[in-house]
Amino acid sequence: MDQDSRAVCEQLDRALVESGMSQAAFAAALGTSASRFSTYRSGRTRPTAQFFLRAGRIAHALHAAREYRIMTAPATAAAIREASDDDWAWRMLLQGRDHLRLLLRRHDGSEAAWEAAPATTGRAGFDTLLAVLTAHEFEAAGEEPPEWSRAEALAEPWIPEHPFLDRDEIVEQTPAYLARANIFVPARDLMTA
Repeated sequence: MDQDSRAVCEQLDRALVESGMSQAAFAAALGTSASRFSTYRSGRTRPTAQFFLRAGRIAHALHAAREYRIMTAPATAAAIREASDDDWAWRMLLQGRDHLRLLLRRHDGSEAAWEAAPATTGRAGFDTLLAVLTAHEFEAAGEEPPEWSRAEALAEPWIPEHPFLDRDEIVEQTPAYLARANIFVPARDLMTA
């Protein structure tokens, strides 16, 4: 193996460690398989320059997010998946979204932590909602949304139950960007204190 190939392998190993994730989770966060990532790390296959740079940038951002206790897309999805009830899942979703907003305001590259694709929340509605909210926040900040956040609309409308509003009121009060994804949540329920 030549010197440059060895350096690429070493940098990918460092990126994996810095990410704080398992090889499978980090590979998925980068949009590839664990086996493909393994071939990059061993030097059997050469990654593209874009993949190589992206792996380092995202790993660094994930590390910084962990140090500052900032939620990332993978952490938000895990918190939703582990939530004991829907109320807690919503809190985790909105907390993650608020952390993304904070990172996007910094303009220092730390928003790359949200480029890491999350695993499933275990519920199609929350998976799509997390993707749509993420894309919306990136677009609102004038940034290109991560690839993973380009979600297809749900096949069936998702209208979570509401304590005060009926279905028609929920639909009427849903922002257009959510309605396009076939998700119906009143705008006020997306606000945090």
